[in-house]
Amino acid sequence: MVVQWTQADAEMAKQSERVLTQLNTHGFEAYWVGGCVRDELLGRAVDDMDITTSASPEQVMALFEDCIPTGLQHGTVTVRAGGYYFEVTTFRTESDYRDNRRPAAVQFVQDIKEDLQRRDFTMNALAMDVNGTLVDPFGGQTDIKQELVRCVGLAVERFGEDALRMLRCVRFASVFNFRIAYNTWKGFVHQRELLQHIAMERVRTEMVKMMAGPHPLKGLELLFRSRALEYVKAPVDSSRFNKDLLAGLEHLSGDHVLLRWTCLLLAGGYNREEADKLLRNWTFSNEQRSRITGVLQVEQLVTAFVEQDEEDNKLRESWIESELACGAQAADDWLMLQEELPKRWRDLSEQVEARLAKVQAFAAGWSRSIPVHEIKELEITGEQVLQLVDRKGGPWLGQLMKHLLRETAVGNITNQHEALRAEVRRVAADDQA
Repeated sequence: MVVQWTQADAEMAKQSERVLTQLNTHGFEAYWVGGCVRDELLGRAVDDMDITTSASPEQVMALFEDCIPTGLQHGTVTVRAGGYYFEVTTFRTESDYRDNRRPAAVQFVQDIKEDLQRRDFTMNALAMDVNGTLVDPFGGQTDIKQELVRCVGLAVERFGEDALRMLRCVRFASVFNFRIAYNTWKGFVHQRELLQHIAMERVRTEMVKMMAGPHPLKGLELLFRSRALEYVKAPVDSSRFNKDLLAGLEHLSGDHVLLRWTCLLLAGGYNREEADKLLRNWTFSNEQRSRITGVLQVEQLVTAFVEQDEEDNKLRESWIESELACGAQAADDWLMLQEELPKRWRDLSEQVEARLAKVQAFAAGWSRSIPVHEIKELEITGEQVLQLVDRKGGPWLGQLMKHLLRETAVGNITNQHEALRAEVRRVAADDQA
């Protein structure tokens, strides 16, 4: 290999170099471009390697047997080499952006610098040939060294062409721990209203990447300061967030990104229902919404029962009831989150805080003691209950099964068929009395 990539998979780098060499051999210019060059300079893992070339899409397809016409109208062909996929795009300029997002007109050009000029930030307007020679017409290397996110050319124009770039700007500043250049920030604040044109799915994608990164608080602070999220299709009021409570975010690793989202919503004072509506509007999946809002439900239930003057054993039973209602995952997540949040953030009395501290101290043990979590785990079925009491089904049956689950979970009765039958008879006798 001519270029020694240190951050890319060796075989991927070798196969991508073959693509560049094939293009060069047939008289075309070809370069690695954008993120892969940037990440190599930053010492960050290179996940994919995009290529830009003076060859037209048709010429690229004529040169490589195994390719997919991914986006011919935009000049992109995906070339497969050695099991790896590389997006090969013809040098191009863009104009007439639709919906402040997509270019309506693409014109193929022969100059790499014209191609780089259309890109969003100087750190992404970098290209490198097979000999390792960098093409950097806008000072991307300098900005990387100075840890700056800076637009190529005028920020107002770049953000006007594609409003999503504003959120990418914040994401890069957050993930790389860079500053945003003064004029780029001014352009961002000036153009933030254009975010109303961007689909929430794309907004969510940028936010998810930012929240999973090493410095989510930095990104959130930039979003709050710019008030950018007040202009998206499903707006969020920046002023509602408790900044002290957000401090717990970075104590949670990126592996616990959904817990980071829970922490964010908790800091915003969202209850379960309000959070579910927001997450739905932000196009989170059902599974993600359920995981995040489950913790908020546990928070609501725990706060409610510790505010009652309960004995220790009652606290245990209330915790188990909460876990049955919300699920073991939500209970585990809630406990993990408590470890990272500031102490006494809820503004409760000393007495209530003391009961809450007991719950946090003993809840994990209480959870381990639960023998059953779901009705289907009981050693008696609804059908068997109907035969035992000789009644027709109805809402009463569901209530009785829930009662059996609760009594078994807290340990008042054992999960044995005879013990459950005896409890059914007792409840039925009480109902008839």
